[in-house]
Amino acid sequence: MTLPRTAFELAASHTWLMTAEALDTVMAVAAREGDVQALEARLGRPLDNTRSVTVRDGVAIIPVSGPIFRHANLMTEISGATATGSLATDIQAALDNPSVNVLVLDIDSPGGEATGINELAEMIYQARGTKPIKAYVGGQAASASYWIASAANEVIVDDTAQLGSVGVVLSLRKREDRPGEKSYEIVSSNAPNKRPDLETESGRAQLQTRTDELADVFLDKVARNRGIPREEVNDRFRQGGIATGALAVAAGMADRLGSLEGLIAELAGSVSTPSPKRSVMMTTVKTTAELHAAIEAGTDPKTIQIAAAETVDTEKVRAEAAEAERQRCIGIQSLAAPGFEQEVAAALANGDSVEATGLTLFKAAQDRGISLTGMQQDSTEAPPATPPKGGKEAEDEQQAVSAISRRWQTK
Repeated sequence: MTLPRTAFELAASHTWLMTAEALDTVMAVAAREGDVQALEARLGRPLDNTRSVTVRDGVAIIPVSGPIFRHANLMTEISGATATGSLATDIQAALDNPSVNVLVLDIDSPGGEATGINELAEMIYQARGTKPIKAYVGGQAASASYWIASAANEVIVDDTAQLGSVGVVLSLRKREDRPGEKSYEIVSSNAPNKRPDLETESGRAQLQTRTDELADVFLDKVARNRGIPREEVNDRFRQGGIATGALAVAAGMADRLGSLEGLIAELAGSVSTPSPKRSVMMTTVKTTAELHAAIEAGTDPKTIQIAAAETVDTEKVRAEAAEAERQRCIGIQSLAAPGFEQEVAAALANGDSVEATGLTLFKAAQDRGISLTGMQQDSTEAPPATPPKGGKEAEDEQQAVSAISRRWQTK
């Protein structure tokens, strides 16, 4: 049986990703339950303080301020805190809104409740490819809030911003302001580890193990989000310490320095409608030789375009090639004469042209003592060709080829 628990006891039983100073404030708030005016005075926050998302030139600015809790309640409203559930809704709305081009998480938080942080950070990390998400830290991004920041595409920080506190704390405290008050808790026999006894070393060891397990998840995710080797994260991030401005950038906690207004102006400019470009005379090339010639002539490579490949009618090409081969074979066979079968067969096999075959047959005839006159008499009369230059031997070759060709044409 568990008796009703006070706000202080609930707060004391939670695991926190938070700075020590902020946790003291939370515990003080919880201890003053029911005294709203005292709480408001303590934290300096108006009761009607609410979260808001603004959009400027396509840039959604989403505040992540104050302590972070999983659920919105009276404490979050009074303390100007952030609830992870509300923050997730804000982020999803910005991602879904077509008028939003980029998201900026405007972070100033000491951290908060561990529960729900991994889910929120994972949502941000997975949404990187949907729209750019930037995290800006003008004040503080510690512990839970740094986990959130690390999940963004980029982390931009002010010179005085403080980042880090990568670690987990389980703060178990007892109220000393109610003397004589007692509480009793009976745990079932099967679950002795359900309520570790903090007065014993083994009890504290159980809670230490639980805290370290959560810290391992924290470090693993930060290493992945920031692209830093897991074994380097703890030392580079000062073993749970805080780094300021440029030192945080040098450690890999952030990417660069900047201001919120400067970041918004930068992002708004990057997504604005580009001005029309001047028309540029393009040089089209079809071959590698033409490309080299254009570059050697001083043509700007940016203005060179490769001509699109011409569409080839493969069926037509095949038909034309087949017809050309058929005509070649017919022409060579028409030159055939008894005693020249080997020359004709070789010409067909080698792919020789009709003219080249005629010259081969002429030389073969000369070797066998067949005169040019005999070859000419065997052909149809035709006007003599213009004698080529090069002497009588060249002239005889040309006449022989013409005679053989005329013979083919008249068959």
